Amino acid sequence: MGICYIVGAGDCKVIDFKENTDDLVIAADGGYKYLLYANKKADIVVGDFDSLGEIPQNENIIKLNPVKDITDMQAAVDIGIEKGYKEFVLYGALGGRFDHSLANLQLIASLSQNGKKALVRDGETVITAVTNGRIEFDASHKGYISVFAHSDICSGVNEKGLKYTLVNAELKNTFPLGVSNEFIGIKSEISVVNGTVMVVYSV
Repeated sequence: MGICYIVGAGDCKVIDFKENTDDLVIAADGGYKYLLYANKKADIVVGDFDSLGEIPQNENIIKLNPVKDITDMQAAVDIGIEKGYKEFVLYGALGGRFDHSLANLQLIASLSQNGKKALVRDGETVITAVTNGRIEFDASHKGYISVFAHSDICSGVNEKGLKYTLVNAELKNTFPLGVSNEFIGIKSEISVVNGTVMVVYSV
């Protein structure tokens, strides 16, 4: 199974993915215009189309009722899950309305907690979530990396191969102990024994 790429209506600095034949590309409402600008085709377009302002002429349109309990981005993710995808990359998930940005961060945390991999791409910044597991980086990574507790308490947090290390630490979602670490040109790793952490890093 490939990757499910979803483009939302938030700020979208660049769309840099190169889809393969087994990937799925979904436009969530206003994200459709970003795909047009990038000269990329949406396999599915879903939304209530309040942000796009029109229903595009696409053969695979899923029109949602504007009175709903989920966001268009969540609806797009649900489609990917129904089709069997386990890896998601979200563009246009930040900026614009802050409440939607926060909703999308909760969305990738939920995907992580359900055994799936999800990234938010925002130009040169990537955000992902790690639940009871680890994420590794090779020596080529540069810039900043921060780790925040999404769960109330995250225990057994380790940061290795970075400028500042953590060993079996406890992070709380009320104090940003893990903000603004740095890659130092060697292999590095973030791990958590219990809980979900949000990892923000440069690419």
